[in-house]
Amino acid sequence: MLKFFATCPKGLESLLNNELIELGAESVKETVAGVAFSGDLQLAVKVCLWTRFATRVLLTLGTFHADSDIEFYNGAYSLHYEDYFSNDATISVDFNGQNAFINNTLYGALRIKDALCDRFVKLTDARPDVDRENPDVRINAHLDRRNNVTVSLDLSGKSLHRREYRNVAGAAPLKENLAAAIVARSGYTGGSVIDPMCGSGTILIEAAMKACNMAPGLFRTAYGFEKLKGFDAAAFNAMKREASATAEEGKRRLKDAKVVFHGFDRDETVIEKAVQNAERAGLSDLIKFSVCDLHDLKNPVTSGNPGMVITNPPYGERLGNVPELLELYTAIGACLKREFGGWKAGIISSSEDLLSCLRLRADRVYRLYNGALECQLRTYTISEAGAVRTGDESSSGDGEYTISSATLKVAEEFANRLKKNLKKLEKWAAREGIEAYRIYDADLPNYNAAIDRYGSYIVIQEYAAPGSVDARVAHRRMLDIIQVVVAVTGVRGDHVIVKVRERKKGDSQYEKLNETKHTMLVKEYDASLIVNLWDYLDTGLFLDHREVRRMITRRSAGKSFLNLFAYTGSATVAAAIGGASETTTVDMSRTYLAWAKDNMMANGFSGKNHQFVQADCLRWLDLPGRKYDLIFCDPPTFSNSKRMEATFDVQRDHAALIAKLSGKLNVGGTLIFSNNNRSFRLDEEAVVSMGFDVTDVSEKTVQEDFKRNKRIHCCFILTKVRDAEIPAELAAVDFGSAANMRTRVDYLKGDSSGADNGGRTRKDARRGRTSGQTAGEGRTGERSEFSGRGRRSDGEGYRGHGSSRRSGEYVRERRMPEAPVLTGDEEQPGRGPRLKRRIKSTAGGEGDKE
Repeated sequence: MLKFFATCPKGLESLLNNELIELGAESVKETVAGVAFSGDLQLAVKVCLWTRFATRVLLTLGTFHADSDIEFYNGAYSLHYEDYFSNDATISVDFNGQNAFINNTLYGALRIKDALCDRFVKLTDARPDVDRENPDVRINAHLDRRNNVTVSLDLSGKSLHRREYRNVAGAAPLKENLAAAIVARSGYTGGSVIDPMCGSGTILIEAAMKACNMAPGLFRTAYGFEKLKGFDAAAFNAMKREASATAEEGKRRLKDAKVVFHGFDRDETVIEKAVQNAERAGLSDLIKFSVCDLHDLKNPVTSGNPGMVITNPPYGERLGNVPELLELYTAIGACLKREFGGWKAGIISSSEDLLSCLRLRADRVYRLYNGALECQLRTYTISEAGAVRTGDESSSGDGEYTISSATLKVAEEFANRLKKNLKKLEKWAAREGIEAYRIYDADLPNYNAAIDRYGSYIVIQEYAAPGSVDARVAHRRMLDIIQVVVAVTGVRGDHVIVKVRERKKGDSQYEKLNETKHTMLVKEYDASLIVNLWDYLDTGLFLDHREVRRMITRRSAGKSFLNLFAYTGSATVAAAIGGASETTTVDMSRTYLAWAKDNMMANGFSGKNHQFVQADCLRWLDLPGRKYDLIFCDPPTFSNSKRMEATFDVQRDHAALIAKLSGKLNVGGTLIFSNNNRSFRLDEEAVVSMGFDVTDVSEKTVQEDFKRNKRIHCCFILTKVRDAEIPAELAAVDFGSAANMRTRVDYLKGDSSGADNGGRTRKDARRGRTSGQTAGEGRTGERSEFSGRGRRSDGEGYRGHGSSRRSGEYVRERRMPEAPVLTGDEEQPGRGPRLKRRIKSTAGGEGDKE
């Protein structure tokens, strides 16, 4: 009696084990990714023809132990290959495993081939030829951890999952044996089968094959065993004729019983492929395919006999995007309840989150592997009570927003609030001429997130739930938020970016979220500003400071402007657009200064009157230098950065900071001072004693989208009416010596003749935004290119291509000159409620910025 081993994907072993027993195999023993069994060659041929789950069937030639290379060779040489094939056959050797003397699978295969050929030369004076692509005989060798080597003949030829009815497939096709396993594990034993997302039809074809008892290998053109000695071609042909007759009888039986196999997909091209596959499988008269979106699907079975819904929806790894898939899985669950009451269902996915959106209680859960991807197959019984047919759509009443009723019911309160906010804010934003704004800010306590719109993109920032809220509940609510946002806003799922704002410890709090280096432009009044929605917790633009930037634009005409703690320089852009005669932008981060330069050049500014200074902002104030007419300062709440000599606390040190800023401000000049400490209190007495008039404009600088959170920031206009002596206690505050501080000064190259208007006129600025043309020849030492089509220009600096500069049309193709590092007080994260900014110190300390 011969020994065999049938391989299969992980998770299919027990199915294959039972199948082999039914086919007559003996000594059946299940193991990982396969099943061993015994029988004669005729049984192995039958298994190759009839197996639904095996990948290969291997005939074991022998097993030997090898602790050295010579033992390995001798063991391979001792096997009786000549009993199964002659030296006229072409061969190929597949080898897996390694040990101390075989550390390369190619070497292991080579040694097996050498031993085999040497044996044939010894016996017949001739050796077989090697054909790696299409050999007559394929030898399989496996080396285990105990140095045991098993050498086998592959009876399958091509992998047995290839039934050869599928020459064309969809974007992410299932292997046929996995599809057969899904059908079997779903509990299907007969009756109608519906696949609402059928793709190229593999699940339906495998289900129909099972139902009519069709041999899966009936349409294969070749097997590995056909080249072996002892193969009985006449017996094999008789076996196939019998299998064909059995299948025909099964098909007649299914037709008489009016069993329905119906697949749906919204992609017409994929449906055409499915139809072709069914025809090649000889099942076109049993299986029907239709183009239909899931939301419009109706149960095609009208007989009242319940059947099964079996489907393989997209998971996100290869098809789709998680935000849009959440809504899709919700729609699948709603469709099952609405149309298939009393039916069974089997649904496979790699995501428990997505499966949870079905909102169905699973009967059974099976672990299967789609390639290397671990998946869950969940089976369900759809309640009869769930089969209530209702309209698929629900609208707001004015036709402005239409979403699926299933999604609406998932988080109805949140969906209604979001619809209400959008209705108001979209009109406001269009009227104001802004593309980036907040549409939801933790309005409802159970849905604790901030949601911002950036043109055609949505950024969802989840605030970490308090300890009193169960983590599973919070996670479920976040999934609800994502799917409702996709449904209500109508944005594409791959245009939704999800982030979590939470306190972290150690270096993990400064890690990048991604490494896409993809940026886009958004419009804000007369400015176009660069944002990165993907790589960091913050996007490069503080939305709550929008009105502050507009205030700067209105106050900057003909004035010299200083932007301290500048971040990405959006305030500098605002000043330049307002007609500032010159600007100075100071920040500790080289990366953010590069971003600020890009922002300026994207708005058409150039010239030496726009300077950029990389320095410790607090120590830089002690350097001698010019004074300014307008200063904007937005410091962190707290910083003990390793690049700063002293710690900084905005509540404790703001008066001392303003004292130093006073030395940089002309009499009659204005200091706009802001921060995000929600409990901040300005020391007005001290500030007035320095010669300032004080106006609190905190509430006035909060625009429509932040009105629910009027303390999102503090902002004061300090007008210097006179020079005054700085109080001794403030003058004594030491933020570190500027004596040995490294300072790097850069500027925008180009014609500086426009000093009176910041390098361009307001008319030029508006024209640039309309035509997509930007001026300037680049900046010192580095080059960036923005184009209307997101392409790199072949000249210097920035050049437009005449396309409209709407949001998202500008794509930054070059890499940042230095990868941003979220450390130091250059970090300016999070203008959201209850968010504290964490800043890294030399000693590993942490600080907060609210």
